[in-house]
Amino acid sequence: MFVAATTQCYPDLNLDQAVEKLAHLEFSHIEIDVAEDGHLKPSLIMDDFQTAYDICMSTRRLIVSGLYLNITDQGQLYFDTFKKCCELAKAAKIVTLTVPSGEHGTPFNEEVERYKELVKIAEKHGVRVAMRSAVGNLSADTDTVSVICGHVKGLGLSLDPSHYMQGDPETTAYEKLIQYVHNVYLRDSTGEKLQVMVGQGVVDYGRIINQLRQVKYNRALCVDIQPTDDPDIDHDGELRKLRLLLESLVVV
Repeated sequence: MFVAATTQCYPDLNLDQAVEKLAHLEFSHIEIDVAEDGHLKPSLIMDDFQTAYDICMSTRRLIVSGLYLNITDQGQLYFDTFKKCCELAKAAKIVTLTVPSGEHGTPFNEEVERYKELVKIAEKHGVRVAMRSAVGNLSADTDTVSVICGHVKGLGLSLDPSHYMQGDPETTAYEKLIQYVHNVYLRDSTGEKLQVMVGQGVVDYGRIINQLRQVKYNRALCVDIQPTDDPDIDHDGELRKLRLLLESLVVV
């Protein structure tokens, strides 16, 4: 296992600035946010592949361990864009592609068929695809995730424990999903607040890491701490604090 950070930690900066920040905080791996309003636009990947590739290879020696794909195209264009992202990942030696699951109300069979097609495309390019845990989406329900991953061979989960804790900080329901984990997002949380200062929440990082070790997980623990309007919170300091904490647990 290794500690990474997503560029989503700096939504108001451009990619170069976000990478510079994360390099300064001594992260060694990053995930790049791919969205039209994110750090790398899917439309750029489609229209100017070489430039997109050069961007992925110009990250101040930080290793790009994953892409978070928020593709808003519809119909066949959605899959065409995803395929191009897989080509980029293969060329840049990026292993994991995370995609959001459908919102609540999305027909189950439709979601299964979508992920089957995504996995089929990804496997042809030697990369892995995972749905992301998120409140408000189908992936917020652990039983639904378990059934979808069971139906779609090769599909993984980008586990975000904080989203399963909302309303029930003691929940262990996501433990049954550990076998499907391809990526992990971490911050500190309570049952009432998705994000609190590191050390003020109830996320048990040590237990999560031990559970991952049991299934021989060897990929990223991706820090995902969003900036707040609270002037008393040092955003960079919070990122550094969690990096150091996770690194101390990983080497044990």
